[in-house]
Amino acid sequence: MSSLALTGSYWVTVRQYRRALRLVAGGVVLALAVIGGLRLWDARTPDVHLADGSWAPADESHGYETLRIAMEYAGTGMILLPLLVGAFVAGPLVAREFETGTYRLALTQSVRPAAWLRAKVVTAGVTALAATLALVGVYRLGWDRVSGTYPFAWGDRGTYEGTGIVLVGYVLAAVAVGALVGQLVRRTLVAMSVTGLVMGLLLSVLGSLRWSLLGVETITGPVGRDAHPLAPPGSWLMTDTGMLDAHGNRLPGTTCFARTRHLTDCPPDLGVTGRYLDYHPRSHFWPTQLIETGILLALAALVLFAAFRVLRARHP
Repeated sequence: MSSLALTGSYWVTVRQYRRALRLVAGGVVLALAVIGGLRLWDARTPDVHLADGSWAPADESHGYETLRIAMEYAGTGMILLPLLVGAFVAGPLVAREFETGTYRLALTQSVRPAAWLRAKVVTAGVTALAATLALVGVYRLGWDRVSGTYPFAWGDRGTYEGTGIVLVGYVLAAVAVGALVGQLVRRTLVAMSVTGLVMGLLLSVLGSLRWSLLGVETITGPVGRDAHPLAPPGSWLMTDTGMLDAHGNRLPGTTCFARTRHLTDCPPDLGVTGRYLDYHPRSHFWPTQLIETGILLALAALVLFAAFRVLRARHP
């Protein structure tokens, strides 16, 4: 057991931030208690058997409605998690050490600057990784009950981050960004703000580009009031839709509506012969997750390399 005990800078870092580590553990336990408790409450009211053979939550199932509300907040929390991780690493973990000058004490104890920063990054990374995986498990516990309903489809924000592995990439990137920004800014509050801004931009940019990482699939269908849906609900994520003419040219989806005030009533002179739908099938979920996670891990490695280069340049 002694071989597994923390030593040197790692022991100091854990001791120094043990309250924060306990807070993280307590947050995970609280999330599990809330979501698990709501699942148990929901289970007390049996579902209603519908005429088509499916099942639906009973109207009087207050546990189900409360679970849905909790899961909406949980989805927002999963999106914001990398911002919180990055802000903590940049501020209290790194920048405050420089702001107060306490890092000098560590460097006088025969601890090399690289070892000092490595202990902080590894401790933060392992903690963030463990907490993220636990929270993903808790989120999936609740999502299994509400999946497929709005806004809990597999491609919706919050659900996408909370049910795959991409959140791991985001929190590790947040640790790296925090380590770099904390050294460059060296002011706790400013470093936290800058890191939060950087991670917010990263979440926004990759969130808007993620469905461009894989090519879309296209399905076509007829135009008319009795036309069937182009794809089964819940099995796809729509990216574009519109009308087609006899030559296969794409027309805006409002082409018919502009004349008839109905989406599927198309006068013959418009030349509309069908409609199209660009979409991502559910099978694109994991490939997109893996590609986005790979981008984030590569970015984290580059930023972390830059953080150690900055440290070496300032403290050779």
